[in-house]
Amino acid sequence: MKKTNYPSDLSDLEWNLFEPELRGSIKFGVFGRPPVYALREIVNGCLYLLKTGCQWRFLPRDFPPYNVVFYYFNRWRKNKILEKVNESLAKKVRVEAGRNEEPSVAIIDSQSAKTSEQRGVKGYDAGKKVKGRKRHILTDYLGLLISVVVHSADIQDRDGAKILLEPLEFSRPRIEKIIGDGGYAGEALADWIYELRDDEHENQIELEIVKRSDLSQGFELLPHRWIVERTLSWLAKNRRLSKDYEIFTTTSEALIQLAMIKIMLKRLAT
Repeated sequence: MKKTNYPSDLSDLEWNLFEPELRGSIKFGVFGRPPVYALREIVNGCLYLLKTGCQWRFLPRDFPPYNVVFYYFNRWRKNKILEKVNESLAKKVRVEAGRNEEPSVAIIDSQSAKTSEQRGVKGYDAGKKVKGRKRHILTDYLGLLISVVVHSADIQDRDGAKILLEPLEFSRPRIEKIIGDGGYAGEALADWIYELRDDEHENQIELEIVKRSDLSQGFELLPHRWIVERTLSWLAKNRRLSKDYEIFTTTSEALIQLAMIKIMLKRLAT
């Protein structure tokens, strides 16, 4: 039993919502030993690391051993469990908000993040003057995460968008419009997005570009764009995401998904 309760821990209501989503992924062999550590404390250990930005080896001893916590997180990453849980919880939040389970409009944006000295994919974003990686995200109209891809920062937004959006061909059939900023402008990307779906689909996907006015000065609130930017600000509240410390881009993606899961659990539990 953990002696200390940390602010990042899941509440009883949050855990009751999260546990059924995870149980299906935890399978043990017929002759395997039963788990020694509580699954809830393993999840809390992951959330503590995400919120505080500490290293795995520096997890407080209140939690299960760091190698156990990392083993489970890595297992969820490889099996895309956090991605599936994120999708399931997003549907529940949307229904609670009086919307259809599946979004019809999505907003796209990217954020360049510096990397640490760890090995792994990295590049230089000349526009933002950042050496590291880009977090490319797609959200719905509530700011909930639809998809995330982390790639080298030297990949332009138009090319990174293709990596992010290609799975939408079959996984998100209701999406009919994607909103982006000037970085996604151009007929080539718009045509590529439109041709994502063949003629058998009822609707194609339209790309809408929302730009700043050439005459505007200072801050300007752009229609729809603030939604995805707010999501990026939600993610920034987690210190582990202040930079990209991970070797694998899939680990970065899993941490972003975990951050959104925590946000949605809090919303569903209130």
